[in-house]
Amino acid sequence: MTVKIIIKRKFKNANKKNVSEVIYEFRKLAMREKGYISSESLYSSSDPNLILVLSMWQKKEDWDRYMKNPVRQETEKKCAELFARPPEYESFILGLPFAQSDHDFVEPLEF
Repeated sequence: MTVKIIIKRKFKNANKKNVSEVIYEFRKLAMREKGYISSESLYSSSDPNLILVLSMWQKKEDWDRYMKNPVRQETEKKCAELFARPPEYESFILGLPFAQSDHDFVEPLEF
C-alpha cells in the first residue's frame, strides 16, 4: 500500500544554504530508489530551523530499503553535526482503516 513518510529535522542555527543542500542531497538519493513517488519540504512558520519533509512511496518496504541504503546512512552521519537532534520518522498508510462501507473508502492504487 502507498505510504507517506513524515520526516522531521531540527537543524542547529545553520545557514540556509547548508540546510538546502542537505535536504536536496537526501531527495536526490531517494529519487534513485525503487518505489519513490514524490516529496515536498516545509519549514515551520515559527521556527525556520524545523524542516518537515513529506515523502511518498509505493510501499513501506520501499521506504525501509531506502533507510537501509548505505549511502543514505553515510549521508545522515555526515550531516549529523547540523542537526539539533536526531531526525524523527513516521510512516502513514494512505486511506482510512475504519471505513464503514465501500462508499467511505477507496483503496489506493497498487503499482
